[in-house]
Amino acid sequence: MNPLLVVLYLIPVVAIVLWYLRASKRREEVSIRAAQEAIEASMTEPPSLHPVIDPNKCIGCRSCVAACPEQYAHAVLGMIRGKARLVGPSNCIGHGACLKACPVGAINLVFGTEKRGVDIPMVQPDFQTNIPGIFIAGELGGMGLIRNAIEQGRQALESITRLDGFGVSGSYDLVIIGAGPAGIAASLGAMKAKLNFLTLEQDSLGGTVAHFPRGKLVMTRPAILPIVGKMKFTETSKEKLLEYWQGVEASTGLKVNYNERVTAINRLPDGKSFEVVTSSSTYKTRAVLLTIGRRGTPRQLGVPGEDLSKVVYRLIDPEQYRGQHVLVVGGGDSALEAAHSIAEQPGTTVTLSYRSPAFSRAKAKNRDKVSELAAAGRMRVLMESNVREIREDAVAIDVGGEAVILPNQAVIVCAGGILPTGFLREVGIEVETKHGSA
Repeated sequence: MNPLLVVLYLIPVVAIVLWYLRASKRREEVSIRAAQEAIEASMTEPPSLHPVIDPNKCIGCRSCVAACPEQYAHAVLGMIRGKARLVGPSNCIGHGACLKACPVGAINLVFGTEKRGVDIPMVQPDFQTNIPGIFIAGELGGMGLIRNAIEQGRQALESITRLDGFGVSGSYDLVIIGAGPAGIAASLGAMKAKLNFLTLEQDSLGGTVAHFPRGKLVMTRPAILPIVGKMKFTETSKEKLLEYWQGVEASTGLKVNYNERVTAINRLPDGKSFEVVTSSSTYKTRAVLLTIGRRGTPRQLGVPGEDLSKVVYRLIDPEQYRGQHVLVVGGGDSALEAAHSIAEQPGTTVTLSYRSPAFSRAKAKNRDKVSELAAAGRMRVLMESNVREIREDAVAIDVGGEAVILPNQAVIVCAGGILPTGFLREVGIEVETKHGSA
């Protein structure tokens, strides 16, 4: 064979190999950097459902990395030394797409880790708990993916319709607690089944979704809603999804009791029905469906003045705070994102108060943004500080033992939520703590 032809054939082959090796090296560098940043920020514990990759089975094909819907917005999976790794554990929200994509079965989806257990209620395949008549669907049961939560809400409703004892005078057939993805799907299913039902939500439409950061991509695949049918979009942001659900609420006539928090669920003497006690009323019902998510009730500061109307527990629209003195309390991503988005509004004075000496729970990009705004004088950051009192026109903050009084028109508390585990146990629902098991 002509040596010249051999060379001509080999040149593109060698070029492709070199390009592949260079690209693989760049991807590995990115993965290593992401893993290091997660360690430095103490963000190495996944929030819930997440993949565990067996390095002995992994063949380094990158199928799992390519399949992760969160990958393009955050570092989640990466390749290090030819093997797939969970490099951004805190960014994993349990899509499970990586499991389906792996061609050799090297991935398992589990809850919790050896260091951090995750409480998961015991739920049967029909979504019924150990208490007959009480069902759980969605994020509370460990399913954080919106599409799957919607499907669980629909399936749980189908199981509920197979119960007997509906149609009792003075009693609801079903009380749905939570108006997130699973709760909305179940409510529409109840409408379709013509059940006498009630939907309660302690906050606003969307449940946990409403607390996601602005612009967050929340759905990557379409889902099917009862009555409405197939949702005609694949990739959408938090804002567009909430807008869509508002449209569904209006077009279907779905009624939700907002700002009504459930405080107790009691089994009635007949053994087949329940009393649902809320912050404003009491309801009798044949069945209960819990779709409350895992965020729970917002954690309060427990200080004088917290009941003032200017105190809220999540940021909805930064523009509403233009020209105001605003205090943001907290040290996680939600607090830092709220603080810097408000600080970018014209004429706004923002103070960020956190009880610890460092933002160890927040992502590097959010820490950097806050540092940048603080250095530019557009935000005041008070570390190792605690709010002592909230007044009509001011706040009192303890900073290193010294009382600091700041003018104030709005307070946003981003201190996380009280997980509903205690509430579930009070109801009598069995809860299992998982440490890295399915």
